Amino acid sequence: MGVRVRVEGVVQGVGFRPFVHGLATRLGLAGRVGNDARGVFVELEGGRDQIGEFLVRLESDAPPLASIDRVTITSTAKAARAGGRFHIAESDPSGTSRTLVSPDIATCGDCLAELADPADRRYRYPFVNCVNCGPRLTIVRAMPYDRPLTTMAGFEMCGDCRAEYHDPADRRFHAQPICCPACGPTLDLVGAAGDPLAGAAGVLRAGGVLAVKGIGGYHLSVLASDEGAAAELRRRKRRAGKPFAVMVADLDEARRLCEVDAPAAALLTDRARPVVLLPRRPESAVAGAVAPGNRCLGLMLPYTPLHHLLLAGTGAPIVLTSGNSSDEPIAYDDRDALDRLGGIVDAFLTHDRPIHLRADDSVVRPFRGKGMILRRSRGHAPRPFTLPREAPRHILGCGAELKNTFCLAKGRQAFVSPHIGDLENYETLRSYVEGIEHFAALFGVRPEVVAHDLHPEYLSTKHAMGLRDVELTAVQHHHAHIASCLVDNGEEGRVIGVAFDGLGYGPDGTLWGGEFLLADLASFERAGHLAPVPLPGGSAAIRQPWRMAAAYLDGDGETLDVARRNERWWASVTSLLRGALVTSSAGRLFDAVAALLGVRDTITYEGQAAIELEQLADPAERDGYPAAISDELVVTGADLVRAAAADLAAGTDPAVISARFHNGVSDLIVRCCLMLRDGTGLATVALSGGVFQNLLLLRRTVERLSGAGFRVLTHAGVPANDGGVSLGQVAVAAARDRLRSYGDQSSAGFS
Repeated sequence: MGVRVRVEGVVQGVGFRPFVHGLATRLGLAGRVGNDARGVFVELEGGRDQIGEFLVRLESDAPPLASIDRVTITSTAKAARAGGRFHIAESDPSGTSRTLVSPDIATCGDCLAELADPADRRYRYPFVNCVNCGPRLTIVRAMPYDRPLTTMAGFEMCGDCRAEYHDPADRRFHAQPICCPACGPTLDLVGAAGDPLAGAAGVLRAGGVLAVKGIGGYHLSVLASDEGAAAELRRRKRRAGKPFAVMVADLDEARRLCEVDAPAAALLTDRARPVVLLPRRPESAVAGAVAPGNRCLGLMLPYTPLHHLLLAGTGAPIVLTSGNSSDEPIAYDDRDALDRLGGIVDAFLTHDRPIHLRADDSVVRPFRGKGMILRRSRGHAPRPFTLPREAPRHILGCGAELKNTFCLAKGRQAFVSPHIGDLENYETLRSYVEGIEHFAALFGVRPEVVAHDLHPEYLSTKHAMGLRDVELTAVQHHHAHIASCLVDNGEEGRVIGVAFDGLGYGPDGTLWGGEFLLADLASFERAGHLAPVPLPGGSAAIRQPWRMAAAYLDGDGETLDVARRNERWWASVTSLLRGALVTSSAGRLFDAVAALLGVRDTITYEGQAAIELEQLADPAERDGYPAAISDELVVTGADLVRAAAADLAAGTDPAVISARFHNGVSDLIVRCCLMLRDGTGLATVALSGGVFQNLLLLRRTVERLSGAGFRVLTHAGVPANDGGVSLGQVAVAAARDRLRSYGDQSSAGFS
């Protein structure tokens, strides 16, 4: 009996061919296995029972890093048994790429054991890896995933590595990044003397700033306990307040710095090794400059052998933050890193393995026993999302302006890029364009439909407008948010969508951001919103939250501290209220209350005022401020601000006021959803937008909605913030394309 098997999914670079070879050999089957542009192909000859068992175990026993999307089986005429042997064939790079690429994976336990074993030839070798771990996406130049098509192509395997590579019983059988001290990449220390590892640790212990080349780019590092070094890094990097991430050696060290429960431990030890935001212990030995004014720390465990060795050399936690200046993309090219980071660091710990695609660290928060992703990048990208239905044509989603990602889709697969950043300068825009080109080639996507935001000044929109021979489709920002939440939850039907964020361009030319939508993937209706208020000074009101306090107080409140602190400009700003651009933004409502309570009059990074307002809140307080809701579902957010101002004037603790404000926002959401359910019968609510990264608000809202009988959809795999917009754009464009192409009424939404 002969069969040909086609396996599609994440099946290259994860030890799939060695697994198939071992399974077929144990079952006495002849044939071959190989990579091609579509995935893995297997040709088998043998007994019916043995082939049947092979097909069952092909999926049930697949390698841990593999993700099988589809297995196709066809009968074939018997081929020559080649002596009863089963072998790994040469890869076939021809054809259109349809296979998937594995994310970069943290160093496995077996490799760490070798790293620590003085008798092993890879003892203390910073690039140890195997089929179960190591760099993947960031070293791939093209598919199929074979060494000549990766950045390891320039490192010729030594005899020992070649023997392991060709040994079916070895853990490194056909491991493409295989290497050792005799033939692989080497470390170099630039700017300091001595052994690279010992010298780098010495730079950190002496209070210096070190650049460290990782898997997806360069990081900047100082000792996490060194107040002076952390403050100096902040000054040189021009990053005034945004927290730095901290890398710790193990869970025990993490528990000394933060509160780590079982779900948090699972996130920290996940093979993606993300940065995990956790409550900071008051006694933790971390410099205040690492996360100024923040009750949380972003912790991560080491995910490369180099990190393990560096932490062992310093004997203490280290800051590990993106290697860039403020607002620039992370540096990944060696020459560019030397140019851009030379004025920031005292030394470079680098190596000669090229990085092909930059990828920053992923960031998650524990929520309801699982993880809620805030930034999706290394360790997660490029695993695809599955669209509810097939896209008729290939699609590019250009994403938003802030926290940008792009998304490419074909069939039911949607590939969201690693986090790119804010599209505010040439360097980031270049990274964005290069990333689109690389992903398109890697996954065989040739966009025919391009989805973009309504905002005409977004660089992502301008990129879409400059493309030729494509069909453009504009997707409203908050509709994209709700669509991304639907895809994240495997849904497509009509829901009540609550999209609360900083801002998004509305079809009416105003800036939306506190929206209640009736939406499915193809279309939406604006059913309610926060009452619009002026945005005095435009973008200046985003950077200076006290301006929003003035707007929400309608120029009153001269006796309040927020007015006295900004007395010099208060009158001139209030004079701008008449005729100013208006916004329904929920983010600006949070800004107003943060400024009112003295939390933050000006910000140095997006969302700073709202983040600090959340951390101020007393979680034990259950009362909330009421807000009027009209029959047209227009919510008077100013009611919350004035109630907070009254409590403040009465001497109420700001922590209580913050909690009452949060509870009031949660209450108005639930009340609006109840009114919409009464009018439509819809009982599913999707929560999206950056405001729902606020755990206090999210928990209270989910609890109250669930208690009122709603089914609640929240984000898990794609960020609720603008990092998920590109996925939503693709989902909307695909649904609309189905309607035009097939007349698919299941996507029509309101029929």
